[in-house]
Amino acid sequence: MKRETALATANKQADDNDLLEANSRSLSVVVPAYNSAGSLRDLTARLAQVLPTLSRAYEVILVNDGSRDNTWEVIGQIVQDYPWVRGINLMRNYGQHNALLCGIRAAQHEILVTIDDDLQNPPEEMAKLLNKLAEGYDVVYGTPQREQHGFWRDLASQVTKLALKSAMGAATARNVSAFRAFRTQVRDAFANYRSPFLSIDVLLTWGTTRFAAVTVQHDERVVGVSNYTFRKLATHALNMMTGFSTTPLQLASLIGFAFTFFGLGVLLFVIGRYVLEGGSVPGFPFLASVIAIFSGAQLFALGIIGEYLARMHFRTMERPTYVVRSDSDSVQLPALPPRTLSQDHYADTVVEQPLGRNTFQVEMSSHADH
Repeated sequence: MKRETALATANKQADDNDLLEANSRSLSVVVPAYNSAGSLRDLTARLAQVLPTLSRAYEVILVNDGSRDNTWEVIGQIVQDYPWVRGINLMRNYGQHNALLCGIRAAQHEILVTIDDDLQNPPEEMAKLLNKLAEGYDVVYGTPQREQHGFWRDLASQVTKLALKSAMGAATARNVSAFRAFRTQVRDAFANYRSPFLSIDVLLTWGTTRFAAVTVQHDERVVGVSNYTFRKLATHALNMMTGFSTTPLQLASLIGFAFTFFGLGVLLFVIGRYVLEGGSVPGFPFLASVIAIFSGAQLFALGIIGEYLARMHFRTMERPTYVVRSDSDSVQLPALPPRTLSQDHYADTVVEQPLGRNTFQVEMSSHADH
């Protein structure tokens, strides 16, 4: 009996602590959207149930990354249904991380959560990230128990993580995922970043070293197909290696040193043969092979240097990271036909109070007394 009483007291105290923590934080959720008209409504409906229990004030920013379907029109309807949702429409498809950076810069609250639009990361798992963040970390990743992407996508993800290790460190890169929570002040470290090539995860390392990860559920994709292919992820990995790390240049230097010693070995072989046997090394194949090996090493090193020169070239061109076509804060959004909104999104104990455009404050009462 005493044990049950102690357990009930501990559970009540934990609930009270969670409630106190929720009442003391504000939250911005950023969702990059690309060809996701079929999943955004369900995602927003689930966020509507979760967010009031996690934060006293919150907003959701949907960034349309040049979708080819009617994603922007769906966002327009969602903004009308949920006043705490903000829609941003980019001029073209810039890439997931570029769209994320746009939403991150537009966020108004103290904690940021990024989540994909495909519902593979359940919004209900956000509480795990926020609780870990409250322990004093600045960035927390939601690492999947088991990824549900398929062989080639999973392989490409591992290649990308290998590329990130050189820029982020092995421990951090191992846990990287698109489901992340971090303190908004971390974005100050890359406030002036201007380049079309970027990785949000690398930029976060510019602002802090306090990283952590928690294991979260990862569901199968039920709507549409992934827009990431092995080729796209491999290209992204190459951009990470040449854009945020000098490891390829160091590799080129090592190859140069290795072939220098190889050349000295060949020279010693030729001289030794001449001294011992009184003749040179015969045959065109030997000479052609040595020339091909050294030429290949030189071209490899020149290719790496060329990649870095290309990054410098694009930087001097000042290509924008993204360009906003329209924003729901300032432009009338295209709307779909009116739709009846379900009234059971919120619990009876949740009361929303508007604080301004796209931001709501939530008053919550404890369930411990019920």
